[in-house]
Amino acid sequence: MRPIRPFSTARSGRSTRSRTSPVAAAVALGAALVLTATACGPSDDNAGGDSSASQPGDGGSDGKVTIPDGLKDKLKDHGIDLDEWKNGGWKKNWDKDKWLREAGEFINPIIKDLWDPERMRDADKNPDRGVDDNDISGDQGVTDPTPQPVKAAAVKTPYHDQVAESGKLFFDGPDGSMVCSATVVKDPAHPGKSNMVWTAGHCVHAGAKGGWYRNMVFVPSYNNSGKSVEELQNAPKEEVAPYGVWWGDWAQTSDQWIEQGGPTGGKGAPYDFAVIHVTPEKGGDGKSLEETVGSALPVDFNAPAVPQIDGMTATGYPAAPPFDGQKMFQCADKPGRLSLSKPDPTMYRIGCTMTGGSSGGGWVAEGQDGKPALVSNTSIGPVTAGWLAGPRLGKEAKGIYGAVSKKFAGQ
Repeated sequence: MRPIRPFSTARSGRSTRSRTSPVAAAVALGAALVLTATACGPSDDNAGGDSSASQPGDGGSDGKVTIPDGLKDKLKDHGIDLDEWKNGGWKKNWDKDKWLREAGEFINPIIKDLWDPERMRDADKNPDRGVDDNDISGDQGVTDPTPQPVKAAAVKTPYHDQVAESGKLFFDGPDGSMVCSATVVKDPAHPGKSNMVWTAGHCVHAGAKGGWYRNMVFVPSYNNSGKSVEELQNAPKEEVAPYGVWWGDWAQTSDQWIEQGGPTGGKGAPYDFAVIHVTPEKGGDGKSLEETVGSALPVDFNAPAVPQIDGMTATGYPAAPPFDGQKMFQCADKPGRLSLSKPDPTMYRIGCTMTGGSSGGGWVAEGQDGKPALVSNTSIGPVTAGWLAGPRLGKEAKGIYGAVSKKFAGQ
């Protein structure tokens, strides 16, 4: 998630609020504060309906991708060769002119075994995004008193038995390997067979001065048995990724983030959500992600107003101290409201001590049918790790969700 740090500038740090840890910091709208990416991943988001989408690969066992002719021409313009890319070319050309950033330019060809246990264990970067005091003012919208910190509770192992839908997102940026959290969600076009994952917008795209992150994979129930860093040193991939490694073959986030997100400023936070469509790295047994993990959450785009919600539970893999990013935690609290800008939707806010790396993790509440549903995701939080805030999912989020589902409806 993107943390709020007093008088700070954006920088890359360890996952989850990068190198800073969030603390219960009251946002006296008017006090000098800086919001930065709370999860080890990009920050800020884009909520432009269904207009921001990535180009998919075919998920074939050979890791090849099928690229439309139009995109091939764009790649050539950027000087990108797919074979060279898979052989390490992706590490180069992070400058704005070479960094694929437009809605139709996302590519994520499978590179088998790139994400081995060691690389996953060591991924800990997080591009922070800051917000200065001019971006937050108390009279712009409805903001409730700062919640009391809620100590993050370790999820019982095996994680799959508790929250089968949750997992960890890995990807590469210009400063190294990064992490966020994510959730398996239902696909209206494929009941019971979803390959869709929900996360934060800043976990897929770097914003106005960057583009799509690379080598994006989702690992459900990462480190399922909750091993320590030391124990993970020699753990086989089957223990680290018991339900496989799933590569993103399509990603979509909001236009607000792609167009406005930057190293400083709070624009886009109320639209900080994204949907990724995934395919198994090894081809799998033909089962979908939902069938593989045994569950997927519905998404509620019309959740009740804050006063009518008794509680929300946020799940994630916090990576900034005092956490190490290897274990899953949760916070449960009654939400309050946080307004960053009057024209933008008011966000949910809960007390929670999770730090960066938890960004993108799902927030679950009781849906209209009385069953659990995803109603938000971790977006921002204070450097002091006292609370988290997430977007309220509305028409923009629904548009992105529907577009990704529709894209793969016939497959």
